[in-house]
Parts: sequence; structure tokens; C-alpha cells
Amino acid sequence: MNPVLAALRGRLVVSCQAYPGEPMRDPDTMCRVALAVAAGGAAGIRAQGLDDLRRIRAALDLPLIGLWKDGDGEVFITPTLDHAVAVAETGADIVALDATRRPRPDGRTLAETVRAVHERTGRLVMADVSTYEEGVAAADAGADVVGTTLAGYTPYSRTGPGPDLDLVARLSRDLPVPVIAEGRVHTVDQAAEAVRAGAHAVVVGTAITHPTSITRWFETAVSGASA
Repeated sequence: MNPVLAALRGRLVVSCQAYPGEPMRDPDTMCRVALAVAAGGAAGIRAQGLDDLRRIRAALDLPLIGLWKDGDGEVFITPTLDHAVAVAETGADIVALDATRRPRPDGRTLAETVRAVHERTGRLVMADVSTYEEGVAAADAGADVVGTTLAGYTPYSRTGPGPDLDLVARLSRDLPVPVIAEGRVHTVDQAAEAVRAGAHAVVVGTAITHPTSITRWFETAVSGASA
């Protein structure tokens, strides 16, 4: 197994991202968040944006999953080959990209994109999928690792309040490549259950690195209890 993927086996990856317009939407801030979660034991970091990735790569030697959210279409996670190559050039070990069945803006197929990333950069590719069929297709297309990142975020995939553990289990059982559980993992129990379902690693973002959402969860609970 590739050493980067081996280092993530059975471990936690933390997604260090902030949304546009938020107070924490700053590369230096995201780098400090990455340093903080590394101090807590995170085995890897997932981050987006070229400036954030460069800053984090310079500060940390942990496996880094990189992506670039760009555009206003349905496919905006590393939407084109040019985006993927730029992400690889930041030093990210793994390039994450949308691997749903939706058409990519540059007209390339997923297989063409994966092959080009491998040939041009030598980096691994993480395919973010939303369904079982997409996961199978991504592995067939040459992706090195499949993530359940987009489950519940496409109009045709199943959604729910927590991670799609059934999808994690099915993909982990059937695919020849590692499967990373990602998406709505909000509790330590859910993270542990994802590993028990067969996940190679677990990515947690909002529940660790997004104080606005965490505050909203608590505020809603407190307000509801006092109503």
C-alpha cells in the first residue's frame, strides 16, 4: 500500500476549511487550525484553496488531502484537470475531486482526469462520491481512494442527519481501494462506527473546525430547552 494511505489507516483526518465570508476564512487561520488538530492527534489534514494548502504544507508534514472549491456549477470540488494539477503543485499528497456522475466543466471524463493527474503530477487521487454506483465507477476509473464525501449532497443520493454508514460499509466491502468515511460525522460514536463499518480512515470537519456550526447546535439546544 502507498505509504501515505498506510499512514491514514484506522486514523482520523481533520478537514480544516471555512466558508467564504466567515471570520476564519483566512489561510493563516486555517493553518493554525491545522496545527491545533495535529497537536490533538490528527493523522492527516484535508483542506481547500491553493493559499491554504501551501501554508499548511509548509507548516506540517502530515498527509495532506487537497482540493480547490471553485465555480458556481454543480461540480465545484476541484472541477477541472487544471484545478487538480494546481492542487498537486501545492504539495498536497492526495488530490480530492468530485467523482459524481455529473458532467465536469472541462468535458473530461473522470477516468481521463484521474489518469492525467497521475501522469502529470504523480499524486494520488481521492474520488468524492455520493452513491455506491459512483464509488464503483471511481475505482474502475483509477482513483486511489474513494470518499463518501458527497453522500446526501447530490439530488439523487440518500441524505440524513449523520453519515451514510451503509454506503461506507458497502463500498468498503466491495471496492479494491481504500474507502474514507466523510460527511456529517458529528460525534465520536459516529466516527468509531464508520471504522467498524470498514472505513480505512474517517474525515471530520464541521464538528471539530467550524465554531459557527457548533455554536448553532448548542444555541438551538439551549434555546429549545428553555422555551
